[in-house]
Amino acid sequence: MKRLLFAAPLLLAVVIGAFALWGLSGDRDPSEIPSALISKSVPEFDLGPIDGVDTPGLKTADLQGQGLTLVNVFASWCGPCRAEHPVLTRMVEDQGLRIVAMNYKDKPEAAAAWLEELGNPYALIGSDYSGRAGIEWGVTGVPETFIVNNDGVVVHRFPGPVVGDGLRRFQEALDLAKAAH
Repeated sequence: MKRLLFAAPLLLAVVIGAFALWGLSGDRDPSEIPSALISKSVPEFDLGPIDGVDTPGLKTADLQGQGLTLVNVFASWCGPCRAEHPVLTRMVEDQGLRIVAMNYKDKPEAAAAWLEELGNPYALIGSDYSGRAGIEWGVTGVPETFIVNNDGVVVHRFPGPVVGDGLRRFQEALDLAKAAH
């Protein structure tokens, strides 16, 4: 029994070390968080508009039969959201993309001021102040951007800001989605 008690911490250390090595391996990209929504219809949701913003809210039906649509999850308190905002605006202007948004856990007055300052590239914006829709979508943080096809099926999820190398990786996924569309 004493040997078992002596070996238990050693065994625990080996198991923890194995998980640490796996987590640090070069074959794994920690930014690629799997999503249960890939290849599935968008969840049922109905978000009202942001008070003070003259853009309609967002619901499930708005993502069906509309062609390829990007669903951007953002908040005014999110620094990376501010960094990616001009990139998303250029995508609308240069590529003619349709981008809609969920404003995640944000005060309406802060979101309205943020959009007033930076501009509003979104065709629709739903206020998800409670975070409930974000839970249904599997949002792990902001920003996140989903690519939804004409049938209302999520074809890609991109966690993090669409800037720098993230923009290159996101554009590759977007190009694949366009080719399949």
